[in-house]
Amino acid sequence: MNNHTIVIGLGFGDEGKGAVVDALCHHRPTTAVIRFNGGAQAAHNVVTHHRHHTFSQFGSGTLTGTPTHLSHHVLVEPIALATETRQLEQLGIPDPLRLLTIDADALLTTPIHVAANRAREDARGHARHGSCGKGIGETTWYSLLTQRHATTGDTVEDQEVLGTPGPPPTVGDCANPTTLRTKLDTLARFYEPLTGPTTSVDELVHLYRDFAAAVRTTTGDEVGRLADQGDLVFEGAQGVLLDQHHGFHPHTTWSTVTPHNARALLGHRHATVIGVTRTYQTRHGAGPLPTEDPTLLTRFPEHHNDTGHYQGAWRTGHLDATLLRYAIDVSGGVDGLAVTHLDAHDLKVATAHDAPLTDLPDPVTWLEEHLDVPVLITGNGPDREDYTVRTPAHR
Repeated sequence: MNNHTIVIGLGFGDEGKGAVVDALCHHRPTTAVIRFNGGAQAAHNVVTHHRHHTFSQFGSGTLTGTPTHLSHHVLVEPIALATETRQLEQLGIPDPLRLLTIDADALLTTPIHVAANRAREDARGHARHGSCGKGIGETTWYSLLTQRHATTGDTVEDQEVLGTPGPPPTVGDCANPTTLRTKLDTLARFYEPLTGPTTSVDELVHLYRDFAAAVRTTTGDEVGRLADQGDLVFEGAQGVLLDQHHGFHPHTTWSTVTPHNARALLGHRHATVIGVTRTYQTRHGAGPLPTEDPTLLTRFPEHHNDTGHYQGAWRTGHLDATLLRYAIDVSGGVDGLAVTHLDAHDLKVATAHDAPLTDLPDPVTWLEEHLDVPVLITGNGPDREDYTVRTPAHR
């Protein structure tokens, strides 16, 4: 039986999922990394020797030479993907696109979606949701309009439909300029009352035609085919506490962050689910952070995360056992934990939100005893050499 692994974040994102995926791919032969949610807003940092890359759409096993498959659950942004391709080439990865396949049914995130996303977030003023401003929620929302037969004046997911929508553009449409142009024309007209004129549709059709020629798209059960060839690592984006169904609205992402999508892609096949947590809590931008302590910002300086124009400030708090248990529960349980940032010292943990903080001298032992879940991966620093993969557990 193959040993497939699903990696999810148990916080608000930025737990260290990228480094964990890289460590798994380096530890054992891996057929492919499968992305099963999110899109270009992902920012997964991998450091190995003198190389560092923040993975956005490529899988975080790329520096080990592991191929990436973007499933139909991923929102694909071709312009950002081209930028990331050039960055990987500069790191010494020859022709990174040879390592990439994309499901033809994956939705396209366009500059029109991005403009609409930013216009809505700007209009919220001090009540911002903390969006990354990358068009993720808008891509998903527009795709819902056709499914729900929405018309002008309807309200879908608390947002008014301002015009006449059409079918959403997909990766597969990029190889058919006529279909693509029709969908993009409708999309541009739909959003013009909100955004004003944006990117030229002619320019997008040209860019996406080149994109279609450069990448290999797949149809059917590509994940099933890959799963029967060897071990897969499923790389989640964001954290379960931002999940569209189980996060704290409205400060959530429009994406299923729990293992649900990965399990559906695998069908009947077994997988080990690993939940990733730092030794302390973090989040970007607006939303609840019950154990927040701004003094941790100076004690635990963050080299790869900063304040985002749309996302907001980087925030820190103490490890929160209540939220960890919640994230594990809504994920349907996990088989093991990956604990990162073990090089941070003088830690504390909140065992309950109405109780004083408790010292946390040994996070690995504490988490195993109090969550009754084995720690399978440890990270004592940012570099791949700082990571240790232990014997995986099986359900």
